[in-house]
Amino acid sequence: MTVDTAVERLVRRDHAVTATAVAGVAALAWLYLLRLSGTTTSDMSAMGMVEQQPWTLLDGALAATMWAVMMVAMMLPAATPMILMFATLNRKRPAGAATPPVNISLFILGYLLTWAGFSLAAAGGQWGLRAMALYSDEAMTVAPVVGGTLLIASGLYQLTPLKYACLARCRTPLGFLMSEWRDGAKGALVMGVRHGIYCVGCCWVLMALLFVGGVMNLAWVAAIAAFVFLEKVLPGGKLLSWCTGALLAAWGVWVVSRAV
Repeated sequence: MTVDTAVERLVRRDHAVTATAVAGVAALAWLYLLRLSGTTTSDMSAMGMVEQQPWTLLDGALAATMWAVMMVAMMLPAATPMILMFATLNRKRPAGAATPPVNISLFILGYLLTWAGFSLAAAGGQWGLRAMALYSDEAMTVAPVVGGTLLIASGLYQLTPLKYACLARCRTPLGFLMSEWRDGAKGALVMGVRHGIYCVGCCWVLMALLFVGGVMNLAWVAAIAAFVFLEKVLPGGKLLSWCTGALLAAWGVWVVSRAV
């Protein structure tokens, strides 16, 4: 067996193990969300989400955990092409490379750490909106004017150069890794974080739409997750963003006009 053949076998093994692990973690996250979405009003009260009572730090931590699990369920599948490309390049290190292949989980961890930071911000936003009586615990949605404003902002952001700059980095796994490559365990973690930053930059406003359709509305969650995935992998991703942006902005204007 030649060296190249042995490396290719290792790459295929890495892909199989990584894809299985990513699918398993995402499935567990979706199962958690499914269970959480089926909780009764009394269950929600037990978690501190009672409209008449102000949140405590524990309630905020629970909300942040909910957001973090939701981000794993929504974003980890969309990151799979990048993760598998990292697995390929990580294994196909040139002969005499300064460092051996690293654990692929470090790259994934860096990616999820970035989304964990977003989850903290989202939970903070939820807390603030709730304190201002702009968020309904029962429906888990914001007031119509706020929701319409979020729709307009999301639609306009879909048309901005920043959106396309971030989306371009997410749509080209090989280009991103070749330009951002760093050796060693720390390098893998940093690359994961940097990919996460671009991914957040691409999708953060779309995630804010969860406040419009319902933070625990799994149909809405799945729809946004599917759109994010398609936007990253379809050849016409930019056109899809433009069309969606126009629709979201028009929808937002309609919602605001009906609310005022």
